[in-house]
Amino acid sequence: MIVSPTEPFKIIYSLYEHEYLGFLLESYVVQLNARGEVTFQTQNISSKNISDFATGLEEDDFELVKLTDGIQQDVILKKFNTKKITAEDFFKKTFHAEKGDKLLRDSIFAYLENYKKEIFSRIKNKHLFIMGSDGVATWKEIEIMKEPAKAYFHFDRQEEQTVYYPIIKCGEEKVKFQFKNAYIINDLPACMLIDTKLYIFDDFADGRKLKPFLNKPNIIIPKKIEDTYYQKFIVPLVANFNVFAKGFEIIKEKQELKAQLLVSEVKSQKSNGNLFESTSENASFEESKFYLELSFQYGKYNFKYDNFSAPAYVFLEKKEDSWVFHKIKKNLEKEKETILFIKNLHLDLRNGRIAKPKSEAIEWLQKNALNLEELQIEIRQNTENTVQYFLGYSKLEIQIEENRDWFDIKALVQFGEYKVPFVKLRNYILNNIREFELPNGQMAMIPAEWFSKYSELFENIEVEDEEQGRLKKHHVGIINYLEEDGLAVTVMNRKLQGLKNFEEIEEIELPKNFKGSLRPYQKAGYDWLHFLKNYKFGGCLADDMGLGKTVTTLAFLQKIKEDKPENPSILVMPTSLIYNWQKEATKFTPKLKILIHFGQNRHKDAGAFKFYDLIICSYGVLRLDIDFLKNYRFNYAILDESQAIKNPSSLIFRSVIQLNTENRLILTGTPLENSTMDLWSQMSFINPGLLGSMAYFRDNFQNLIEKQKDEETLQKLFARIKPFMLRRHKKQVAKDLPEKIESIQYCQMSEEQEKMYEETKAYVRNQLLSEAGSGGLKKSSILVLQGLTKLRQLANNPLMVDESSPGDSGKDRDVMHKLLDVVKEGYKTLVFSQFVKHLSLIAKKLDEQNIPYLYLDGATKNRMELVEKFQNEDREKVFLISLKAGGVGLNLTAAEYVFMLDPWWNPAIEAQAVDRAHRIGQTNTVFSYKFITKNTVEEKILDLQNTKKQLFNELITAEEGFIKSLSEKDILSLLE
Repeated sequence: MIVSPTEPFKIIYSLYEHEYLGFLLESYVVQLNARGEVTFQTQNISSKNISDFATGLEEDDFELVKLTDGIQQDVILKKFNTKKITAEDFFKKTFHAEKGDKLLRDSIFAYLENYKKEIFSRIKNKHLFIMGSDGVATWKEIEIMKEPAKAYFHFDRQEEQTVYYPIIKCGEEKVKFQFKNAYIINDLPACMLIDTKLYIFDDFADGRKLKPFLNKPNIIIPKKIEDTYYQKFIVPLVANFNVFAKGFEIIKEKQELKAQLLVSEVKSQKSNGNLFESTSENASFEESKFYLELSFQYGKYNFKYDNFSAPAYVFLEKKEDSWVFHKIKKNLEKEKETILFIKNLHLDLRNGRIAKPKSEAIEWLQKNALNLEELQIEIRQNTENTVQYFLGYSKLEIQIEENRDWFDIKALVQFGEYKVPFVKLRNYILNNIREFELPNGQMAMIPAEWFSKYSELFENIEVEDEEQGRLKKHHVGIINYLEEDGLAVTVMNRKLQGLKNFEEIEEIELPKNFKGSLRPYQKAGYDWLHFLKNYKFGGCLADDMGLGKTVTTLAFLQKIKEDKPENPSILVMPTSLIYNWQKEATKFTPKLKILIHFGQNRHKDAGAFKFYDLIICSYGVLRLDIDFLKNYRFNYAILDESQAIKNPSSLIFRSVIQLNTENRLILTGTPLENSTMDLWSQMSFINPGLLGSMAYFRDNFQNLIEKQKDEETLQKLFARIKPFMLRRHKKQVAKDLPEKIESIQYCQMSEEQEKMYEETKAYVRNQLLSEAGSGGLKKSSILVLQGLTKLRQLANNPLMVDESSPGDSGKDRDVMHKLLDVVKEGYKTLVFSQFVKHLSLIAKKLDEQNIPYLYLDGATKNRMELVEKFQNEDREKVFLISLKAGGVGLNLTAAEYVFMLDPWWNPAIEAQAVDRAHRIGQTNTVFSYKFITKNTVEEKILDLQNTKKQLFNELITAEEGFIKSLSEKDILSLLE
């Protein structure tokens, strides 16, 4: 029956007994009649539909409903039935009396116990019913007793036996529960149901101790098993309940609490390293385990942490022929404070004990020595440990001061009362040696964070004496990182500090013969280039596409010309950009003498270069002519679209690093496309040695960032390159650009298209799951790429996969509908797809509609002719462009609409395509539409774009090899 939320109703909770899981509760709403009485009109309520009844619920009902959801059979099956067998088979196999899975059964009951504990702690003021055998939720209402029930155990130790039994009271009333058909429906806290009355005991009462007495008057302990029984069963009863004893003694004590952490080592092997004596610096040691164990000292008694399962500790003492129970009341508040304090220091002492690798344990103790001392937590080393370790506070203080052409580095290293020579610490860190012996015989361990945070500094420093070294000035990024992270105190020239905040850099007058003006952010970039020039630093101008890197660089080159340098500069770029640079130079710097070193008739020697200010050539020509170009001294070597040298093993990279040049610059909107190694090659060109050797960079940056997703290393790399990379996003200069409006157009697949897609998805998923099962999914990148590409093509149009299909595409219908409307209104539109075949299908539809268009892909030869035609003529309103071939290097500001037919893994690549229209020179609002087919891999790609772009944001990237960063979970989620 359905309950109306607009008519009177109330929420109730119904108790029922599951065949295997015991007593459970379920949540219902029940309609009330005119007299406010419950009716048979009930409806199950869960977190999914609770909002429908929100007006009639109290705040804690939302939490109770969520808790009851968590103990239902379907949830248990989903969580624990990993083999996905039927419910009946799962419960029969798991709960079989002899062959059942005890470990799994215990896990299920522990899970339920946690939920039921929370439920019964909140349910006292709610309406609780017993569910009838016919499933009626309101069969009998239960009266929940307001006062907590208490159990009092009575013991009588006699000559041959001990007899004990409980008495239960609720308030002043003695509860008769034996032989009354009572049920223990929860263990902790104990909950007892007698007829229609529910008694909820205090927090520490364990229902398992009461169950034996439901149908027996007492328990008899024979004398022969007294020792074992008292230790095993009576001690917990004394700790948790009020116990009255005859024949033995219970002494209640109150003592002051002191917390202790006992440190024990297993399988340690002493290191040979000694900073104070001449020893082998290649000594190694075997990593062993440290156990950290929490205990609480109450007077002379020491008790291990017991998860607050009782209000008291009990120490049992045998005294002649009798027993003495020492019952020490816990200081629960301080014990909990201690546990929480330690947990907040990132040590999770589950069950009061944890095993950690020795180095991690010692580092944690050293790092938190002062905090532990403040809370009076005593650290004790086990006397049986073969080695005693220094576990106190250690520090490394570094002071950096700028000198003429370098930085002076001074360091103070201290372990407790002992000072360590800086040079020896450096040698230990560079050789990855962790331990050394102090003069008092204790072993000290260098914190791991010193290796990660200072290894770069120590790698590049030039040692002068035991306490001082030097660092070259272009390593200012290391200095900035140390200063910003609070790892060093620095004294630096104001001008050099300007590298961290380029707005403060000195302004430089524009060249006299520059024809035009620079926007404020372009002028700041121009000044920044001069700042780098003054310090002889190389730099990377990495502004977003369309923000004017070309005009900024031309103004800088014109200023260099007017300063009359001895040698010309060389500008290297992709072939497709040569015409654009030539055209822009003619417009803004007509006095700049430019030689286009390109084509079959170019000079094969550098003799003519001296008559020019700027030599322009392509990467291909540079590679062919490097034998004589490398012998000519250039003033500046500037690389445009410098991602062309991203591969350090390529001939292009090997060629450009041979250029003989006084200064170096690179220009790119996307310095990183495939991996962080792309950054190494480009940064190594502008500032050789900045990121170390290729092997050093791979071990200390690339692997940590890409494989381990190490955020700290990422920030360290960013700090290293930040002074030499200037990046402004469009949003930072929005006032200088027209408005851009981006929309996502969701498309519905046609019936036949959806059928093909689902069949293919099932096949691909099964194929990949098979690979995953054999441990090979991460290695099968080709298989993954092929499968996902096929699904993306089907999401566009089935004809892209099967030429015999009807070709009915929901997306193409939507694209053509919107495109026809735009063309009809007289607007120009760019249509991008990474699939040339998809562009061909759209072209065919345009032909059928007699709509003229332009087309550009990788095979197109007359690119600039098509661009000029689109920009200046009105006949063709549509420009179909391959994303790969036309995503960069084109100025298409005549377009006011941009259609993205399919999403690319990296949104930065899509943004570059939109930037063909949304760039300097555009005077109209640009409308960008991204067409996404619903319920396909395309929707999942949008999610991945948001969750997988850390490298892109942090390091200014655009990664075509995005799929390489996906985990197996990511890949399989695309196929759900």
